[in-house]
Amino acid sequence: MVSYDLHTIDLTIIAVYAVFIVILGVWLGKQHKNAEDYFLAGRSMTWSFIGISLFASNISSTTLIGLAGDAYSTGISVFNYEWFAVISLIVFAMFFLPFILRSQVYTMPEFLERRFDRRARNYFSLLTLFLNIVVDTAGSLYAGALMLKLIFPTIPTWETIAVLAVVAGAYTIAGGLAAVIYTDTIQAILLVFGSIIIAVLAFDQVGGWAAITAEVPQSMLSLIRPLDDPGVPWLGLFTGVPLLGFYFWCTNQFMVQRMLSAKNLDHGRWGALFAGFLKLPVLFLMVLPGTFAILLYPDLPKPDLVYPTLLFDLLPVGVLGLVLAGFIAALMSQIDSTLNSASTLVTMDFIRLRKPELSNEALLKVGRWVTFGFMILAALWAPQIENFGSLFKYLQRVLSYTVPPVVAMFIGGIFSAKVNKHGAFASLIVGLSLGVMFFLSNEILHWTSVHFLYIAPILFVFSYLALVLGSRLNPVDEAATLVWNRAFFHAESQSLQGVSWYRNYRILSILLAIITIFLVGSFW
Repeated sequence: MVSYDLHTIDLTIIAVYAVFIVILGVWLGKQHKNAEDYFLAGRSMTWSFIGISLFASNISSTTLIGLAGDAYSTGISVFNYEWFAVISLIVFAMFFLPFILRSQVYTMPEFLERRFDRRARNYFSLLTLFLNIVVDTAGSLYAGALMLKLIFPTIPTWETIAVLAVVAGAYTIAGGLAAVIYTDTIQAILLVFGSIIIAVLAFDQVGGWAAITAEVPQSMLSLIRPLDDPGVPWLGLFTGVPLLGFYFWCTNQFMVQRMLSAKNLDHGRWGALFAGFLKLPVLFLMVLPGTFAILLYPDLPKPDLVYPTLLFDLLPVGVLGLVLAGFIAALMSQIDSTLNSASTLVTMDFIRLRKPELSNEALLKVGRWVTFGFMILAALWAPQIENFGSLFKYLQRVLSYTVPPVVAMFIGGIFSAKVNKHGAFASLIVGLSLGVMFFLSNEILHWTSVHFLYIAPILFVFSYLALVLGSRLNPVDEAATLVWNRAFFHAESQSLQGVSWYRNYRILSILLAIITIFLVGSFW
C-alpha cells in the first residue's frame, strides 16, 4: 500500500519555495508604474519567457492529474489534445498573431470589438470570465486539494483550497503578469525535472517497453481510436479537438495574454512555436506514466489518483519535496494565469469603458481588487468539481458546449471580409441557444448521449452558418479591417527575404509540423 506521508525535509522544501514565490511577486509588483506594466508586463517579453510561460500555465496541476488519469483509464489517446495544440499554435503564429499584436489591445474580447462591435466583446468577456473561474482556476484548486488531501487526510477539502487560493492570489495580486511569467519559468523547470524522474522510475519499475506492450492492451497505446471509443474517437479527433484547441490557444485570454506581452511580432511568434515544441515531450513525461500505472497500481479507486500515487510511491525523501514543490508550482501557474487574465478582462473590458477618466494607477488598483474577488469565487466553486468524475473530461466538456460560437467569430472574422457585426451577433445567439439545449439534453436530462467532441463541431457549423447568413441579410457599409488577404501575405514574404532560417517563422513552423507528424505516426 502506498504511503502518503511527508518527511520534515520535504515539508521544509515546499514551505521555502512558497515563501520565495510570494516574495518574488511582491518585489516585481514594486516595479509597476501603470496598467500596461501590470497587465501586459510592459509589452517587453522575449520569446523564451513567453514560450516557457505558455507551456507552464497549460501543463498545470489539472493537466498533470488529468493526463495521467485519462491515460490510466482510456489510454494514450488523451495526448491528441497535446499534439493538436502544436498545430493550433502554428496556425495562430502564422495567421492571427500579426493582427492581434498590431491592434495593440489588452484583451481578446477587445479585439473582437475592433473587428465586429461591443456586443461581441461583452459576450466573449463574460464567457471568458465564467470559464476562467469555473474551469481554469477552480479546476486547479481542486487538483491541488486532491493532492494535499492525500497528505493531510484529516483537513477538510475546503480549507486546503482556501490556503492554495490565498498563496497563489497573493503574488498575482502584487506582481501582475510579470510575476506570472517569471514564476512560470521557474515552475516549468521544476515541473519538467520532476516529470522526467517519475517517467524514468515508472518505466524501470514496469520492466521496460516490452513488458508494457505485452500486458497493456494495444488499443490503449494507440492515438487513433475507433468511432465508439469513449475517450477520443477518431472523428472527434479531427473535428472536435481542433476547435477546442483553437479556442484554448488562439482566443483564450489567459494564454494569449502572454503573446500580447511580446516586445514585437517576431518574439510573439517564436514564443508560440517554442511552446508548441515543448508540448511534444508531454507524451513521454506525463501521459505514458499514466499507462505504466495500469501495471503498477491496477486497483486505484479513481483515475485522478494516478499522478499523486506515482509521486509518493516512486520518489525518495528530498526529491519528493522538490517535485511536490514543482507540482504546487504548476498549480500556481494555472491559478495566477487565470486570475490575472480575469482581472484584465474586468478592468479593461468593463470598468475602463464605463469610467474612462480613471488613471492608469487607479486601474492598477482596481485590477488587484478584482483579482482578489475572483480568487474567492473560484475557491467557493472548486469543491463542486468532485461531483463531475474525471477532471480532464470535466474541463473539455464545459468548453465543448460554450466556445464554438467564439471560434466561428474569430475564424470568420480573420479570413473573410464579408462577415460583419450583425452576423457575429446572430452567431452568438444561435450558438448559445443550441449549446444550452444540448447541455440540458445531454448532461442534465439525459435524453441524448452525444460525445462532447461531436457537440463542439455541430455547434460550430450552426454558429458559422448564422455568422454568414446574418451578415448577408444585414450588410454594412464599413470596410472590414483586420482581415487576412493576399497583400498582407506578400508583404510578410518580402519581410522574410534574407532572414536566417532559424529566425524565419515559416521555416520553423514547417519543421515543427514535421516533427509532430512523425511523433503521431509512431503511435498511430
